[in-house]
Amino acid sequence: MSRRRGGAEAEPTLFTARRRSQPLAARMRPRNLDEVVGQEEILAPGRPLRNAIERDTPGSLIFWGPPGAGKTTLAHVIATVTKRVFVPFSAVTDGVPRIREIATEAADRLAAGGKETILFIDEIHRLNKAQQDSLLPHVEEGTFILIGATTETPSFAINRALLSRCRVVVLQPLSDEHVGTILRRALEDRERGLGELRLQVGQEAIGAIAQNAGGDARRALSILEAAAMHVGEGGTIDVDVVREAVQLRFAHYDRGGEEHYNMLSAYHKALRGSDPDGALYWMARMIEGGEDPLILFRRAIAMAAEDIGLADPNALQLAIAARDAYQMLGPPEGYLPLAEMTIYLATAPKSNATYRALGAAMEAARATPYAPVPLHIRNAPTALHKELGYHAGYRYAHDSPNAYTPQQYLPDELGETRFYYPGRFGFEREIGKRIEWWDKLRREAMEGSGES
Repeated sequence: MSRRRGGAEAEPTLFTARRRSQPLAARMRPRNLDEVVGQEEILAPGRPLRNAIERDTPGSLIFWGPPGAGKTTLAHVIATVTKRVFVPFSAVTDGVPRIREIATEAADRLAAGGKETILFIDEIHRLNKAQQDSLLPHVEEGTFILIGATTETPSFAINRALLSRCRVVVLQPLSDEHVGTILRRALEDRERGLGELRLQVGQEAIGAIAQNAGGDARRALSILEAAAMHVGEGGTIDVDVVREAVQLRFAHYDRGGEEHYNMLSAYHKALRGSDPDGALYWMARMIEGGEDPLILFRRAIAMAAEDIGLADPNALQLAIAARDAYQMLGPPEGYLPLAEMTIYLATAPKSNATYRALGAAMEAARATPYAPVPLHIRNAPTALHKELGYHAGYRYAHDSPNAYTPQQYLPDELGETRFYYPGRFGFEREIGKRIEWWDKLRREAMEGSGES
């Protein structure tokens, strides 16, 4: 590192040059599996994925996890360990022609006896159907190994055909302890990290960075680097410096590490409690605190299903549409659909009837795992099935003028068990009226047949 001698500053070293040109998070990227922090469930010695990597047979993979969990890092490590060429692809800016170009280069490299290729696609869920389909033949033929990274549920975001040819690997958020380990490594590493700066950093400051990072290693290292630049060589980084580095108020930090979850809980409870002002406030606090808006959208979408349900079927649709609008617009314009969704959900009629019905049905399913399907609602595709009584006595609902014909749909063990009881508000009032009418028709049918 540069030293001042006789009033003159020495020439900058390779370390300082690298420090100026490359972010700390990029410099500290793990170089092998042993340097990866966290993800023990998939990378501990003896685990299937680690064994496959060490045997040089990783296969095509989809990494699913939150931002900063290490999806890109792990893809780089796999390429390094297996000695393959790492080719990144942007799901936002690149298209099918670029896929063809990469495939041609990979095939030519193989034909010349060169290295195999790993095609890494970050945010693979952003590829459209045509782009995803264009990957299929190359994955099937082994032209390259595909590694995709996504924060979205793969079964919803990725074509079934492509998904069936890849192994889905779930990455968990890094704990504060994991993030602390990464930060200490960066502070001690003299070659790639900040070791030569001889910084003084206490455990409380490391904890504050970890809490603010929310399991995102990249964000944690960015905060640390900003703090290091602020105090300079030999400086001391304390909680106040961390606060200045992230431009947040001290209230965002909490020694118990619970503030992030407390605010998310407050947001959800304000939505459930029909308080649009409270919900907007906690939404704004989290946005100002650097929270990923997609975390708010995920919580709101869950809330729409759990706490509003069929009292307002539009709530779930609007929440998903607002999320899509945010992803299209980005901040700050994207905060408007977030706020619109927040106000709508808070002011919508509330019902947890669907939530309770699901719980009751799941409990019944666990209690009667071998209950057979009643014969009359089974299909009878062959003569043998008909001889055995399949489909016998089934009554087609549309043959009735009311499009409703009372008959048994539950197994005999459950009889007339009811799981769903509609709430008294919103659209569920109409559902309740329908169920009451159907109950009346059922009673009349039973009385007409002489059943008690």
